[in-house]
Order: sequence, then structure tokens, then C-alpha cells
Amino acid sequence: MATLNADKETNTRHCFYQMGSLFTVCVFCACFYWLGASSKSAASQRTGGPRNIVEGTVFINGTAPIGTADHDFICATLDWWPPDKCDYGTCSWGKASFLNLDLTNPILLNAIKAFSPLKIRMGGTLQDKVTYERLGEPCPTFVKSSPEMFGFSQGCLPMSRWDELNNFFKQAGAVVLFGLNALSGRTTAADGSAVGAWNSSDAEFLMRYSVNKGYNIHGWELGNEVSGSGVGTKVAADQYASDINNLQMIVQTIYAGFEVKPLVLAPGGFFDANWFTQFINKTPRSLQVVTHHIYNLGPGFDDHLIDKILNPSYLDGGSQPFRSLQGILKTSGTPAVAWVGEAGGAYNSGHNLVTNAFVFSFWYLDQLGMASSYDTKTFCRQTLIGGNYGLLNTGTFVPNPDYYSALLWHRLMGRNVLSTTFSGTNNIRAYAHCAKASKGITLLLINLDGNTTVKVHVSTENVTSNGTLGTQQQNQTKFSGMSRGSNIDVSTREEYHLTALNGDLHSQTVLLNGNILSVNSSGSVPPLEPIETSQSDPITVAPFSIVFAHIANSTVPACEYVD
Repeated sequence: MATLNADKETNTRHCFYQMGSLFTVCVFCACFYWLGASSKSAASQRTGGPRNIVEGTVFINGTAPIGTADHDFICATLDWWPPDKCDYGTCSWGKASFLNLDLTNPILLNAIKAFSPLKIRMGGTLQDKVTYERLGEPCPTFVKSSPEMFGFSQGCLPMSRWDELNNFFKQAGAVVLFGLNALSGRTTAADGSAVGAWNSSDAEFLMRYSVNKGYNIHGWELGNEVSGSGVGTKVAADQYASDINNLQMIVQTIYAGFEVKPLVLAPGGFFDANWFTQFINKTPRSLQVVTHHIYNLGPGFDDHLIDKILNPSYLDGGSQPFRSLQGILKTSGTPAVAWVGEAGGAYNSGHNLVTNAFVFSFWYLDQLGMASSYDTKTFCRQTLIGGNYGLLNTGTFVPNPDYYSALLWHRLMGRNVLSTTFSGTNNIRAYAHCAKASKGITLLLINLDGNTTVKVHVSTENVTSNGTLGTQQQNQTKFSGMSRGSNIDVSTREEYHLTALNGDLHSQTVLLNGNILSVNSSGSVPPLEPIETSQSDPITVAPFSIVFAHIANSTVPACEYVD
């Protein structure tokens, strides 16, 4: 009996041992599979790929616009930085300063011409250290100097270069804005602030020179990031307001015979509610445009920039300065309007393969949609070329993905902004405007999810003829007689799908409807052609993709008149 029991115990232990070994192997395999799946999931979150399909609905209220943008809402900047401007050990500016930019490059000319027109804001940090060349006086170049504010010595704009720039801009059809030195004549106080009145003599010289040459300057902006707490130094709101009143009088005097006079813009700094309120209240008749800067992603060296860009909650937080400034302008009663004068997302020249790659179109287009929703009239991207956040590659001038995003916005999104909400997933960003140069609506959809395809249904709300609220489900109802072109079937919809090459968010190559966008051998920008889809189908937004959809036959009161 003892032997039998012992044998049974041995067999039982052996059985348990085998079962335990099998369990261990299973656990090991499960862990290995989980790690592999997690790895693939993490990779897909950076490269994109179809995993899930969900449905959602975008609701567009077409009763009345919630904002009105300029017809040339898209703007880009040119900066002063010399080639030896470096950040975090990287020198990303090359010859992109408007002092040394190659104005003969055909890609540059064609890239600007494609907008017809593109606003270009000339300015940046070093503008407050610049003089304008006068006959017989020295005209020094910027020299790197660590002890000096902003790390460079004083610089100068040669009038020969000013002539070249204006001739180029005329050829390109650009709308020119120029940033004036706001620190001229001031002294530095013990706390580092700039005190005293602005010395306007240099600005007056440049304006008179420009008038005599017949140069068309759309606006003169005073200062760069010396408002509020300032960068490097700051100017008090009361003094800044006094200087703007002075600038307005100078513009009125010099351009006295002109039917259309240049705009006066300021302060070109980071939004500070108290400072901006004081400043706006003291410039009720002398300021046409209030400009502020956006770098809400933090420093360019941040390794978590993409995480911020793909986070809907983080993007939502970007609405605060737009909302606050809109409120201040309404309360003050000023006729001045809000512009974003400079927006590079990540300061100190951006981050290579992030702020100049496909992923940055998510942030950029979301900012355009958000800004216009709060009645911002113009949005200037830092930069047209230069740094790691240019619309064009600093070395080759080849357009980066954001260039095409900007061009599609410019051509498709009209002036009237429509209230838009999305239901179904938090990872879809949705914005709608009346269509540009056409009847109907243009809808922008951004999918921040790398694993989910979203089927989007469109619903519009508007006031009907009897005064009641009506709803139209766009993918179920046919309408008549409205289209971008006479040959477009009213039962179809035009769509523009933007994706990264190989689904790689870091890619600097973008595909439109599956085709690579690139300039040709003569430097011309490629045509941006839509695909036509059935109006009865939902809009399919692939993982990590952007879609512009022109719904030509959508009838809403806010879009009754063609922009």
C-alpha cells in the first residue's frame, strides 16, 4: 500500500510538474506575444496603420458665421537670423535670413506665387537691434556676441537689399508687412526693462524711402516680443501705447496722399491679458491690428513634442489666448482686429523632423482652425523658410508638408467660419468654413489616432424659411445646383486626403490622395487635385491623416454668397 501510494504521489507530482511547465511556457508565450503586440502598437502610433473602424458625426451650424477671416488668412514670416544662429548645438538657419536669402531660386518664387497672394511678415527677434542704412553712414552686419542681448551685435538693413526684396515681392505678388525696431532711443533700467520714448527717426526714413521708391507696404509693425514680460527686455504698456499713437501719426503724415494707407500693427509679443488690456484701451484709434505670438509646445529640444501634438486635451488648451484676446477686443470697443503675427509651435528654431515634418500639420492646421474660430483675421507661420519650422526646406527650398497644408487651406477655406463639433471620438479635430470661390462648405478633419479609421457623417444645422431650426444629413440627402466647377456632379463630394510617406509621422514627404507631392524640374508647385466621392457615403479619415472635403451642395444661410 505504501509503495502504491508512493507511486501515485510520484505520478501526481510528475503530472503537476508537467502542468506547471506547460503553464510556465504558456505564460512566457503570452508575455512574448504581449510585448510584441505592444511594440507593434507603439510603432503604429508613429507610423499609422488600419486597426479599428469607428463612426462619428460632425455637426456644422450654418445659421451664421462665428468668425470672419481675411481672404489672405495664411501668412508666413521671414526672419533676421544669421547662419551662426544656433540652438542646442544645431545651426538650422543657413542662408534663410532675408538679408542673404537667394531671391533667384525658382522654387521660392513659385511657392509664394501659388498663393496669389501670400502675406509675408518680415521681422523677428533681431529687428529691435536693426538700423536702416542712410547715405554716408556705416551699415554693420550682425556679429555673434554672447554678452549682447539676443547673442548678436547691432545690425543694419542695406537699402540695396531693401530694393531687391521689394522688387522680388512685387514679382511674387506678396503682401508685405515689416517689423520696425521698437527699442530705438530707449535706455535699459535696473530691472532690465526698456524705458523712455521710442525714437522714430529711423522708421520715418525707411517709410519715406519706400514711398519714394513706390514700394507697397501693407503694414508696419512696431516691436518683437517686448510686450508683457518680454524676451530679453520689455516695454511698459502705457509707453508702448504712446509710441503706437506716434507711429499712427507718422503713417498718416507720410502716406497723406494715399487712398489706402498701411496698417499699424503691434505689439508682436506673447499674450499677457493685463498688459494687452491696458495697451488696447490706450490705443483706441491708432491701432488697426493686435498681433501676438504662439509657441505653446515649449522648447524645440523637448522630446515629447509629438506626444503633445497628438494629445487632444493639450491642443484644446491652445484656445485660451484666442478666446481671451477676442474678449478683450469686444469689451474695449476698439476697431482693431486680432492676428497671430508669429507661430512656430516650438521656440528656439523648432525641432528637426518634427516641426518640419508631416506630424506638424496636425498642430498647424488645428491652430489655423482654432484661431479663425475666435475671429483671428490672419495667421503668420514661423517661417516661410529658416530654422526647423519652415514651410520650405532651408537648404533645398523644397516644400515641407506644412506648405501643402497651408496652400490647401488658402484655396479651400473661405472667410466665413462655421461652428463645428464632432461626436464619436476625441481624436478627430473638425473645422468648417464656407467654401472659397465656390458655394457650399469646406470641412477639415484631422485624425490624431494611428490605429483607427473614422467614418464621418456630416450634419448641418440652419434656420429654415419658416424660422425653425433644420437639420440636413449630408450623406443621406441630395441637393441641387451647387458645385466648385460646372462639370462636377452634385451627388459627389471633392476630397483631399493628406498622408505621410510610408505612414511615418517624421517624414518630410506628403501624399495627396496617395500621390507624392513634389515640385517639378522647373521648381513649379504641383497641382492639388481632389478625388470625387459619392455624397451618400461617409468621409473616410484614415489613421494619422488629414482630409479637406468640399461639400459643394450644402445649403446653409452663412454661405449663401460665394466668397
